Amino acid sequence: MSKKDNGAPIILAYLNEKNRPYSAQDVFTNLQKQHGLGKTAVVKAMEQLALEGKIKEKTYGKQKIYFADQAQFKDVSDADLKAMDCQISELGADVQALTQSCRQMDAELKELSGSLTTEDMVAEIQQLKAECSGYRERLEKIKSATNHVTPEEKEKVYKERNIYVKEWKKRKRLKIKYLVVLGLMVASNKQL
Repeated sequence: MSKKDNGAPIILAYLNEKNRPYSAQDVFTNLQKQHGLGKTAVVKAMEQLALEGKIKEKTYGKQKIYFADQAQFKDVSDADLKAMDCQISELGADVQALTQSCRQMDAELKELSGSLTTEDMVAEIQQLKAECSGYRERLEKIKSATNHVTPEEKEKVYKERNIYVKEWKKRKRLKIKYLVVLGLMVASNKQL
């Protein structure tokens, strides 16, 4: 923006379009990205427009509020206001209906996207059938094998294992005692 162009026409058009009160900070925030106006330039332009009578200014303590001059807008009759209220109600109902419809469609989309397609289902069924047949064949091989271990043989193996484990523990204890005694003997020889 040049020094001469302080953004007053842009601010005036913005306030007339929105037709609601704004502080200088609000106008700066809303127009900064689009038009690159600085805060000081916005404040000066709004004060200048208020002095020229193009917009109105009200002061609440330290805060100044600016709004479009309402004299420039035509008066609206009560019938027109009622018609606008009815139109707003109808549009609000339409918005609610469309929002509800969108929610239902979103839920249906999530449900459908989470489920498998027919081709995927067929492929998965074939894979599961192949897996089942593999398990059946394995089960038949196990059942038909002649080298089953009888319960008596199993019990005998467990008993032998227990005997060997007991013997191993006994030898381990003896070894530890031997090492302790040996360590004591070495220690006593060093003291002598």
